[in-house]
Amino acid sequence: MGWQCTGLRWPEGQDGPVLGWRRGRETRGSALAYGTELGFRAEGERHCSGARGNVCPVGAVVPGRSTGGRCPECGRLDRAHSVAADTIPDDPRTYRVYLAWFGAGMVKVGITAEERGAARLREQGAVVFSWLGRGPLMAARRAEEVLRAALGVPDRIPYARKRAVRADLPGAAVRAAEVERLYGRAVALEGGGWPEALERLPFEAVDHAGIFGIGTAAGAARAVTGLVDGGAVAGRLVAAAGPDLHLETGADGVVVVDTRLMSGWALAAAGAGAGVSVPTVVVGGGARQDGLF
Repeated sequence: MGWQCTGLRWPEGQDGPVLGWRRGRETRGSALAYGTELGFRAEGERHCSGARGNVCPVGAVVPGRSTGGRCPECGRLDRAHSVAADTIPDDPRTYRVYLAWFGAGMVKVGITAEERGAARLREQGAVVFSWLGRGPLMAARRAEEVLRAALGVPDRIPYARKRAVRADLPGAAVRAAEVERLYGRAVALEGGGWPEALERLPFEAVDHAGIFGIGTAAGAARAVTGLVDGGAVAGRLVAAAGPDLHLETGADGVVVVDTRLMSGWALAAAGAGAGVSVPTVVVGGGARQDGLF
């Protein structure tokens, strides 16, 4: 069995993203650096990526366009242990509530385990964020629900929307100011829905534009919609955010690869001149697709 990709990770304390790999129960990571050449070619079939660190017991084949990358059974197992699905209300860990900013007028509220630091924010592609509070899971969850309603912000923002605005972000001061305004409205709710068990945290805007490399990178022109057997993607890595890699490919411009679409594939190295020979769509162009190049 060869090494299968497990997608992009943003470990706490790491200066950049790490591409994960698994072979059976063995795991490893490849640290990625901006400005370097990155090329791969998909081989064979895409197999289920398993759940919670466990290998799929049947090695199920999954669709190339699925960002989940799991068979139905592994998908159910993953959701059965998900904080987001409220399936483990007795989790004893401390949680943090945050405000995450992805673009002008594009803010969400969420929670993450305190032990994970800001890794969850980088995984989502949050350009700026600030902590709001910390406390037990159910208090954090209650605050998330109250703030979502009071501030009129969602708990999820589609990745396609995040990609579409990365090339036209306002300056760092403007980004921080928008988060600060919402932070002020959030803490003003104390006594009117803010859970007593949740400790308020001071405002601090943490900006990820630098670690993502999106401040100087050209805007993405196209996004990969799925890999195919024998299909290649190659270029120079210029930026990364959330699960996305931004590759300067020359003739095709900057192409975004959602690494969730890479999970479960056996990938072979491809030279810098391999180009892009997988389905893509115009960034911000909806569902229109031009098939294989």
